[in-house]
Amino acid sequence: MTDDAPGTPATEALAASGLAHEVTRHGPVRSLAEAASARGVDPGDIVKTMVVRRGKGDYLFVLVPGDRAISWPKLRTLLGVNRLSMPDAATAKDVTGYERGTITPFGATQAWPVVADERIRGRRVSIGAGGHGIAATVDGDALTDHLHAEVADVTDPAPS
Repeated sequence: MTDDAPGTPATEALAASGLAHEVTRHGPVRSLAEAASARGVDPGDIVKTMVVRRGKGDYLFVLVPGDRAISWPKLRTLLGVNRLSMPDAATAKDVTGYERGTITPFGATQAWPVVADERIRGRRVSIGAGGHGIAATVDGDALTDHLHAEVADVTDPAPS
């Protein structure tokens, strides 16, 4: 499903993907709870897309449930590397085409590999759609399958 508002590269990529999805547009939000309420989902059903640097010119997307945080030891072990880092905001925009807070694998300037936390599967989730206050609700299994994501336990509960 799509809406009639101007699109983003992400909403256009979603429309072209064949994935069943519903686009939600909402105003500014100041917290995970506000975002979940605006999208009509539980906080754990929001998917944050993080861009992670694995090496020079080598990045990946990590899909993280809203109520969790990347477990760096788990992710390093999964990827077989000793070091990972988060790029600065300018680099993140350069390698994805999106500002922080709007990053998504859909419509990104490069199709980086995707790692998805295993908790995304088996539920409907809301992932950012390339703009502030724009999200797409999709089936988590269909999402991870479509993105050819490596699915694993790569998160811990978010600190309170």
